[in-house]
Amino acid sequence: MKKRYVQVGIGGRARMFYNAVVDTYKETSEMVGFCDINQARMDYANAQLKEKFGIAPIPTYSVDKFDDMIREQKPDVVIVTSVDRTHHKYIIRAMELGCDVITEKPMTMNEEKCQAILDTQKRTGKNVRVSFNYRYSPLHTKCREIIEDGTIGDIFSVHFEWLLDIRHGADYFRRWHRDKRNSGGLLVHKSTHHFDLVNFWIHSKPKTVFAFGDLNFYGRENAENRGVTKFYNRSTDNPNAEGDPFAINLKDGDTLQGLYYNAEKEDGYLRDQSVFGDGISIEDTMGVIVKYENGAMLTYSLNAYMPYEGYRIAFNGSKGRIEMTSIDVPYINAGGVVDGATKETSLRVFPMFGAAYDIDIQQGKGGHGGGDAVLLEDLFGENPPEDRFHRAANQVDGAMSILTGVAANKSIRTGMPVEIDSLVKF
Repeated sequence: MKKRYVQVGIGGRARMFYNAVVDTYKETSEMVGFCDINQARMDYANAQLKEKFGIAPIPTYSVDKFDDMIREQKPDVVIVTSVDRTHHKYIIRAMELGCDVITEKPMTMNEEKCQAILDTQKRTGKNVRVSFNYRYSPLHTKCREIIEDGTIGDIFSVHFEWLLDIRHGADYFRRWHRDKRNSGGLLVHKSTHHFDLVNFWIHSKPKTVFAFGDLNFYGRENAENRGVTKFYNRSTDNPNAEGDPFAINLKDGDTLQGLYYNAEKEDGYLRDQSVFGDGISIEDTMGVIVKYENGAMLTYSLNAYMPYEGYRIAFNGSKGRIEMTSIDVPYINAGGVVDGATKETSLRVFPMFGAAYDIDIQQGKGGHGGGDAVLLEDLFGENPPEDRFHRAANQVDGAMSILTGVAANKSIRTGMPVEIDSLVKF
């Protein structure tokens, strides 16, 4: 008997999941319901599924009919890919109605919503999976392996620098993410990946967090200070946007037009807002220090206006050092380029006594450094292989990831360090 899935939130990040269910895993899985605030978006998804896979239209439900969808379609699992601020609503209600949950990261965006998810999971006993696809990339799995094998001994400190370029990084300032009430800011929405990876790599949980952050590049005031004089609210068909390298045209791509431009009439959401407009409440420049339960320290930076995309990480241990670098392919969500595809990587070990050496990594194909396909097999495969590295993430992993960012946001507001155990009780 096939496992039944429904999905809530049918935007750009939704396709990876529903395409996998209806195509790669169609022998054991079926998608039986779509739910979204926007009917045009669901209609576009159905049209794409019919064109690519010959799939009959999947029943659609408006968000106020979520309970009806569960009652009528009787799913085993609810996939949550909606706006971050609504994740908790659907995760909690799905569990209350007897369903397991797969949710996009971040699991949620603040401590109150996180506590509610944890409490509901304890009460219902349902399963929650958080889709941390970066755990599954060959590079990151190998890093976990060599740390776990004791190659550089006990980890004392980690330095982690992530660069978002002026294509991908700018995209967070065009979309709903630019309002911290929707996303929790980049320290929650984007850094959930990064903080989870550190937890995963060093086998520990964050204890104390201190952070700084500011909006230094994007936003109208910053642009005015640099001498910009031509402004616009949205870029599509706007003469003031001509020649602006930060502008996108929603009519340039079938997906952007189908999911967003043609759907505007229903909910008023503009996917192409100016990154130099008013109303941006998230930071673009962030620095975080974290102390972990095992005594390790993390220094972390995230900048969203860099000339290239990628990251550098160093682990310092009792027996040596590991350095890891990845240069990624720039992209915008739903813009026609694979999300998080990798151009080049390196993983180098520096023993305390001995010559440094490189670790060869078989380059992963597809999104998130090759992690997407491996994650999907773990989520939807009938008999996923035994995983030595325990990459499957549950609600506790999801919580420990976001709470570093939540604590960092609180530290930015107050100027004080924040204890993780003051935020949520497990």
